[in-house]
Amino acid sequence: MNLMVRSRSRGVAAVLALGAAWSGPAFAQTVIADIPAPAVAAVERTITLEGKYILDMIGVADGGERRGVGVLGNAELTAEADLDRLIGWGGARAHVHLLSNHGRAINTLAGTLQGIDNIEVTEGRTKLYEAWIEQTFAGGRVGLLVGLSDLNAEFYQNDAAGLLIAPAFGVGSELAATGPNGPSIFPSTALTVRLNVAVGATGYVRAAVVDARAGVIGDAAGIDLSMRDGALLIAEAGTTRGGKLAVGAWRYTRRQDDLFALDAAGVPLRRIATGAYLLIDQRVAGDDARGVDVFLRAGISEGRTTPFQGGFQTGVLLRGYVAGRPAGQFAFGIAQGVLSSCFRATLQVAGSDASHAETGLEISYQDRIAPWLSVQPDLQFIRRAYAEAGQRGTLVLGLRLIAGF
Repeated sequence: MNLMVRSRSRGVAAVLALGAAWSGPAFAQTVIADIPAPAVAAVERTITLEGKYILDMIGVADGGERRGVGVLGNAELTAEADLDRLIGWGGARAHVHLLSNHGRAINTLAGTLQGIDNIEVTEGRTKLYEAWIEQTFAGGRVGLLVGLSDLNAEFYQNDAAGLLIAPAFGVGSELAATGPNGPSIFPSTALTVRLNVAVGATGYVRAAVVDARAGVIGDAAGIDLSMRDGALLIAEAGTTRGGKLAVGAWRYTRRQDDLFALDAAGVPLRRIATGAYLLIDQRVAGDDARGVDVFLRAGISEGRTTPFQGGFQTGVLLRGYVAGRPAGQFAFGIAQGVLSSCFRATLQVAGSDASHAETGLEISYQDRIAPWLSVQPDLQFIRRAYAEAGQRGTLVLGLRLIAGF
């Protein structure tokens, strides 16, 4: 994924790459709680294994660049070990996550900036997705993690948005579109050092230093451990009481190209990419079996190095409200990505007129039809910020199958 715009004339090319590249932000939040994934015990339950396969049949029914249907697949296998029981390393655990993707680049049909499916990748690969060790201290209230880690597993994440398929409900687009090839999120992670501290009964403070360039074994360029492109610094503080209330901020240590402004020699000016976000995710009725959760998230960036000035996502998740279907979950969400003024100027120079934002609406329902299988029909309508062809209004229909063991 390369979202760097080297000159004004590259604006349109950058737009075309955005949708498929951002399929990652929401993947880490995909809700599959309805599918039992029994741990496979090994060495007295010191190692647990879990597997999952997602199959998406999704297509553009109206609008977009053109109509069409595609099939996407995502297979993963995770292993986690209690190192205390395994080798006597007290308070430590190890985690390995393998990932394999296949399918066509469906967002080329939709032509959206933020993508339509959170398991879409530009090129299908089998790779080592995560590999880390975490050491806890102070009775488990302090944790230090080192290794390849998905940023979205702990930062800019809220559970109530996890059922929704659109990538914008994962990491906000103003952060997802940063860095030399995207931050440490699906489908490639980066070397991470993360500290988490529990505060009181429900509070927490966490911070991480992350290699600015993502890359793992299985990627074309291989694993990157050099930090030659600097680092992404990110921190979040909040409480999990009633769900989650949190604020976060991020900043890159090295300057990145301005999307529009050039110096006298025609070279892009260099800027420090920064941003902040707010998360509100609360249970307003019921419990885990039958309840209503609502969420609101908003993010902002400096608007010079990323196509998005900021954006928001809001929605609701209902569990157990369909008669006779206790495992049924219904989700509704609205996501808007606000384009930065410099990115809109880049598009105008290239001959395209863009509105100030791209807005998407999604309705999804997930239910378990077998102990190991869930089905999830999905509907999205996106009002695109601009269109090279076709209509700005885009209707997307999809069906997701999730198998777990």
